[in-house]
Amino acid sequence: MVFLNGEFTPKDQACISVMDRGFLFGDGVYEVIPVYAGKIFRLSDHLVRLQNSLDSIQISNPYTPEKYQNIFDQLLEQSPNSNQAIYLQITRGADTVRKHSFNELRPTVFIELNPLIPKTKTELENGYHAITQPDFRWERCDIKATSLLANIIYSQQAKQSQVEEVILHRDQMMTEGATSNVFTVKGNTLFTHPTGQHILSGITRDLVIESARHCGLIIKEVATNIDDIFSANEVWISSSTREVMPITNVDSKLINNGKIGQHWSQVYDHYQTIKNA
Repeated sequence: MVFLNGEFTPKDQACISVMDRGFLFGDGVYEVIPVYAGKIFRLSDHLVRLQNSLDSIQISNPYTPEKYQNIFDQLLEQSPNSNQAIYLQITRGADTVRKHSFNELRPTVFIELNPLIPKTKTELENGYHAITQPDFRWERCDIKATSLLANIIYSQQAKQSQVEEVILHRDQMMTEGATSNVFTVKGNTLFTHPTGQHILSGITRDLVIESARHCGLIIKEVATNIDDIFSANEVWISSSTREVMPITNVDSKLINNGKIGQHWSQVYDHYQTIKNA
């Protein structure tokens, strides 16, 4: 079952108008919210980011936080005490004609659950590979918009290159991954791009920073040169579904001789403590 515009319906029977602006233009926003053992993780933070995205593109939020909670609870009744990823998408709605400018419309709201199977620490300890590419995305990456063509191109490139992620740089300064935030560690300092229009400030990103600070790392939210990644002691990426993942090979060059670092292990453990609290 999925939720679509006020109704719970079988997924294969859910339909939207061909005039929906999300279908025609990618005119909408979305959120992915983890659920661990039936418990929604940091819901209020995700709803704040959802509201910020909606405000940025002038879509009125159709529901209150309490209404979202009620919808999520009803969907989760189908899979109690399991790990899930809530996918929530809101588009501007359906117009009568296709045109770029918009009027006030009734937003389309779609919500579904997908299984969430985080990798185990043993799996993550093998390390993962990434490649780097220039960041040709638009200037408002802070909006979690459904128009993700650039990210799709990067993700397909990662798939074809048989790597986990594409790490992006703008004017030689590292921004983030195609579907993740990026961290580098040098000595006892964790570096990551500051929040702003060039990255999507992830809820998981905030949790990684929180865990790193708890583990004694110095945090510097500054833009760093993409070449600095090759002299880093550790490289991590983070997202709601990956949590915090070590990258040990970038552009076919080994990071830390291809070994994960001790800081990642400590941060991963603390992350799990918070997640399972």
